[in-house]
Amino acid sequence: MVKLRAAGAGEAEALTALVLRSKAHWGYDEPFMASCAPELRIRSGEVAGRRIVVAEDPSGGRVLGLASLEGAPPVARLGLLFVEPDVIGRGVGRRLYRDALRRAAELGFRRLLIDSDPHAAGFYRAMGARHAPAATRPGDGDVPAGLVRFEVAPAPLAPWARAWTGGGPAVHVGNVAEYNAQFADATLDRGQRAAHHYACLAAFYSPWPGAVVLPGAVPPGWIERVGRLLEWEGVEVYDGLTEGGCGPAAGSGPSAGTGLSDAVRARTALAGRLGGTGLPLVPWGLTAGFARLAGRPWRPRELRYESKSAAHGLFGRILAAGGHPRILLPGQWPAPTRRAAARLLAARARAGASTVLKSEHGVGGSGTTVVSAERVRAAGGARAVLRGLPRGPLLVEEYVAGPADPREPRDLTYDGFVDGAGRVHEAGGAVMDVAGAGYRGATVGPGVMPAWAREPLLAFGGAVGRELSAAGYRGWFDVDFVTDGAGRLAPTEANLRLTGPSIAFMVAARLDELRGAGHFVRIVDRVELGARLPGGALDELCEVLERGCAELGAVFLPAIPTGAFDPVPWLGVLVAAYSREALVAAEALVRTEALAVGAAFAGGQGAQEPSRSSASSKSNGEGGFRVR
Repeated sequence: MVKLRAAGAGEAEALTALVLRSKAHWGYDEPFMASCAPELRIRSGEVAGRRIVVAEDPSGGRVLGLASLEGAPPVARLGLLFVEPDVIGRGVGRRLYRDALRRAAELGFRRLLIDSDPHAAGFYRAMGARHAPAATRPGDGDVPAGLVRFEVAPAPLAPWARAWTGGGPAVHVGNVAEYNAQFADATLDRGQRAAHHYACLAAFYSPWPGAVVLPGAVPPGWIERVGRLLEWEGVEVYDGLTEGGCGPAAGSGPSAGTGLSDAVRARTALAGRLGGTGLPLVPWGLTAGFARLAGRPWRPRELRYESKSAAHGLFGRILAAGGHPRILLPGQWPAPTRRAAARLLAARARAGASTVLKSEHGVGGSGTTVVSAERVRAAGGARAVLRGLPRGPLLVEEYVAGPADPREPRDLTYDGFVDGAGRVHEAGGAVMDVAGAGYRGATVGPGVMPAWAREPLLAFGGAVGRELSAAGYRGWFDVDFVTDGAGRLAPTEANLRLTGPSIAFMVAARLDELRGAGHFVRIVDRVELGARLPGGALDELCEVLERGCAELGAVFLPAIPTGAFDPVPWLGVLVAAYSREALVAAEALVRTEALAVGAAFAGGQGAQEPSRSSASSKSNGEGGFRVR
């Protein structure tokens, strides 16, 4: 890896020669180069003022490239970015560019202008820079003849993301099934296969993982692909640690049948390695097993507001204190028996009202059913409807009718967390994609929420966070809302764990830091593949989707790859872009290409499921491999 350092005044002549060699690499003739020379010259008295940084080979000290960051806030210019011709394409320019963007953010610049040689335009597009508008702003100056102007908005890592893990990498523990299992809800699949798939999102539990710990085996090239796009370095992956994970190679050793956290503890060398990194441990959610792994006290009452009835009571107490005029709390009635639930449902149906039936716990909409009066009549009565639902006590809740305009967002969510000192940090609000009662994904980004909803959503979410903090909870949480037709928000539940929208926030924070502020990020839980893919085809599909999205100005990230090897195959994905139009186009491309690839293999050979990484079968049983 190259070493970056500030240039010295005595290097001006040598750096000028490097710049001219790099410019000439593109085939310009001598008269043209002679005309460029005065503009490209670096004078010794300018080196410090132009904030020139050089990249050098750490082994031999050879200078391989340089970049300058010029101007005064709020507008900076990337005056120079040149590398030696023999190292073009080896990542030197990328390192210099990312460093310039980081320095610009730290110095308070809000815009970075780049007047690029046409031959370098593809590089800047790949780095996330956007073509500047044709009409320049006052003070920007004209674009020099023959150059292409780009613009980027430098941004430091979001303050909430810095507070989440201290601004550095963390150990991500994908204990989704372990978290769900502690509630023993009848709506949750006993085998928890879907939860093991969802554990793949552990790659994104913070903007930058140091290690990822997973219950099942994952395709060995997956983290490398994601890490390349998000520029992670040195990520360690430990997969296949519990039975029933994401692939056929999930572990069957001493940890079989245990939770992921205890499976890690059973591997003393692995537990010691993860604990010895000095990095924070980040789980999907708090459990007794994770408390043992992390060496923290286990206080199960921290999670009491994961219960939908307890959360409803909390919402009511907050509203009773006043200060949230645009928040509407739906009525909710516990029904400890099916007979009681049938009576409540029948009474509401006779009044022509729709009803929401909920279990105390559930994820992704499991255990939540919307029942209209027409459905009750068509089924032959309330008891007939209830016979089709999972056993166990139910909550009967008032249904809140949504906006008349179907284009208006219906399902919103607030995400934030309580840090170790009890302070509440706001990540923001997101728009969820919900079909019926089933969560399918979420979108975050500037202005995604209706303007009227932003302030009341953030205020109420913050109030919930303060109550959770006072109750002793420490960790991530969200509050889900539905909108009504009168410009009000109805809180429906709280989740005391990471969530799909939280993953989108993490990726947005990383991309904004790497590529410039303003990303929209959409997480899509399930992209149908149509057929199980043979070995290698999934990686080829991801390559196609990555290139296709890049052509649209978007970023494609495979978020849940292991579902591709299920009997009914699917893929969880993240797409990101600077505009909603590009985001929508990228999602459409992903869905279309995924079905097309599936159709090509429909009826053909079965999929070769992901094999364990070679390091996962080491004789010490620890598992894991290092990727760049």
